[in-house]
Amino acid sequence: MASKKGTPSHPPRSKDAARSDSGPAASRSRQPLRPQDEVPGLIDAWAGERTHNAGKAAEYGPDAAVPMQGEHFPAPSAAASASTVSETNASDKAGAPAAVGQDANAAPLSRVRNDGSGRRLTTNQGVPVSDNQHSLTAGLRGPALLKDFILREKITHFDHERIPERVVHARGSGAHGYFEAYEDLSALTRAAPFQAAGKITPVFARFSTVAGERGSKDTARDVRGFAVKFYTDEGNWDLVGNNIPVFFIQDAIKFPDLVHAVKPEPHHGMPQAASAHDTFWDFVSLMPESTHMLMWQMSDRAIPRSYRTMQGFGVHTFRLVNARGESVFCKFHWTPLLGTHSLVWDEAVKISGADPDYHRRDLWEAIEAGDPPEYELGIQVFSEEEADGFSFDVLDATKIVPEELVPIRPVGRMVLNRNPDNFFAETEQVAFCTAHVIPGIDFSNDPLLAGRIHSYVDTQISRLGGPNFHELPINAPVVPAHNNQRDGMHRQAIHRGRVSYEPNSLAGGCPFQAGAGGFVSFAEPAQGDEVRARPEKFAEHYAQATLFYDSQSPAERRHIADAFRFELSKVTVPAVRRRVVSMLRNASEALAAEVARGLGMALPPAMPRVARATVTPEVVLSPALSLLARPGDGGIRTRRIALLVADGSSALDVATLHQGLTAQGAMVRLLGPHVGRLLDADDGPLDADASLENEPGVLFDALAVAGGAAGAAALAADIRALEHIRDGYRHGKPLLFVGEGRQVWDAAGIAPLDNDPLLLFAEAGADDTVERFVAAIARHRYPEREPAML
Repeated sequence: MASKKGTPSHPPRSKDAARSDSGPAASRSRQPLRPQDEVPGLIDAWAGERTHNAGKAAEYGPDAAVPMQGEHFPAPSAAASASTVSETNASDKAGAPAAVGQDANAAPLSRVRNDGSGRRLTTNQGVPVSDNQHSLTAGLRGPALLKDFILREKITHFDHERIPERVVHARGSGAHGYFEAYEDLSALTRAAPFQAAGKITPVFARFSTVAGERGSKDTARDVRGFAVKFYTDEGNWDLVGNNIPVFFIQDAIKFPDLVHAVKPEPHHGMPQAASAHDTFWDFVSLMPESTHMLMWQMSDRAIPRSYRTMQGFGVHTFRLVNARGESVFCKFHWTPLLGTHSLVWDEAVKISGADPDYHRRDLWEAIEAGDPPEYELGIQVFSEEEADGFSFDVLDATKIVPEELVPIRPVGRMVLNRNPDNFFAETEQVAFCTAHVIPGIDFSNDPLLAGRIHSYVDTQISRLGGPNFHELPINAPVVPAHNNQRDGMHRQAIHRGRVSYEPNSLAGGCPFQAGAGGFVSFAEPAQGDEVRARPEKFAEHYAQATLFYDSQSPAERRHIADAFRFELSKVTVPAVRRRVVSMLRNASEALAAEVARGLGMALPPAMPRVARATVTPEVVLSPALSLLARPGDGGIRTRRIALLVADGSSALDVATLHQGLTAQGAMVRLLGPHVGRLLDADDGPLDADASLENEPGVLFDALAVAGGAAGAAALAADIRALEHIRDGYRHGKPLLFVGEGRQVWDAAGIAPLDNDPLLLFAEAGADDTVERFVAAIARHRYPEREPAML
């Protein structure tokens, strides 16, 4: 802590390499924290060497017929010419940094030649094929099964051998990293990532919204995709999930209807990236199985604070299969190290206007700053016999398995530590498919999953121009792929030899099928006659919706009611509103009454239930379903803090807060009336990173105002600064006012709650200021303010 009377020993320091939107006037105005923080200064100096286009004059006149060599300057370092300072975080997939001037595509064609001599037959994902002679059928004389992904891949590829935006999940962001296993899980599964404690598997993760187009906003109320591609030593495994563990529908045959309903209405193309319109609510109100998912969608889960602070789920029930062919059911869970945090609706709306790329920027900047997001992978494992005894069907994607019924077992962690070099080549072209599994991971008979096994592969063929999308670098496995699939659009491999069939003798029988060493589908017995129907347990639609709502905190329940009211107020057909509220009565009478009151309508009769039998759920209250159950590690790493300054602000206050918060891992931004040079109370330099205009308060997790009489007076007279404070208070954020900075709070004209733990005032130079502010920031929000602000 700097002394009360002294001046800071050096200007405030910050994680300069993470900036991607605006910065200070002088890039060398602060002492770097780490080597990568030298990069902005190097780039600035490099750019400064070219003061003007010296070759422009040579473009005119008779001498211009002989072009001159372009003016150029050597890079001061490899980092200065890189796409990302995180490129040195190498992995088996991302590889080492490129050499200066390197173009890997200029290498000889030997880099893409493919020879199957002495190799096992595999799928395009590098998964060994056990049997290339027979389709998977229900019995020796039974029908071929939809889940035979090997047949589907082979036939589909053949169909497209002769030779556009994702329909859903179009808006996304991605990053490279690795998965580290905690323990050997070979007793449960032969899946490659789990075969030894400490085993490292490269990954690429993509996060996305579902309904919006590629150019839509990040902060829409929507489900978020959470997809992870594991580049294992037995082929690629794609765990393609969401940030919500259930879904709207039970059968894939309804998926086109759901998406058509939630997309912009076809007669006028509105609204974009929103479910608050007639067709969506008309559809779900006639599909009561959606009730549970609607609770999650209307909760704070649908407006996460960042991709780094949201959970992920595999959604479906999968199978784990060990080397002995023994199987158990499994549910997958990702939990962020930083905890689960959300935005509030008013904040999300304002952020969408201030920074539509809010989540994308947050992910990028955290990795650039050397603060990689981390998630723990957990599994729920249970036998078929246990599943049969549950009050719900584990094959129903509208149901969870409560943690109180089957605890989550942590099995590893994922660290995302490298940004892509090129958004299109990696994030946009990455192709996730639920059909991409490896030995040890298999499917259940979930009817929604069955359709996804086909749909994802099929849509990639359309979107990426043909059946060879697996050859794009971001999609290629880290193990060789050898098979007899040939030609088609965008083929990159140059296959050696004359043979493109199996069995053969002209190539020595290669590539040969792997037998038991390859992917062997779990031998699940066929069940019953061919029917278009579902078990009775699928008919219970409300018990888990009730469980979710009742397990939320009072503030979270209030937000659910607010969301239903807002969304349904956008519905123009009263009959649809009534139908939704009648459906909600079966989940929660209190919620239905609150929504009806907010819509100014009488409470309609409850919708008739589909289930004939009354279900007694095993769990009626699950604290784990609240976002508050996972507050994170208690730190403030990567939290964005706005420090409001102006001409005349206290340099000591600025230095103390900036250095103290940065030391705790926070991302501190100096916000002034304008960017660039300001003068502190002693006429020394302050350098504002951003302005009150270009970065409104909603973009930050907490706000502080420095002392200094002149600076505080200037901010108190600036309506933009006051709007920052009012928004911060309304949204329950930590607020700190140091010394004379209290004038800004007083000017905001807010009547505060008594004993508000996140509203802090500190004397100039007080030793515990940073400590108190850090503790407040770690709490994230104080939602008790919300009713007082209505």
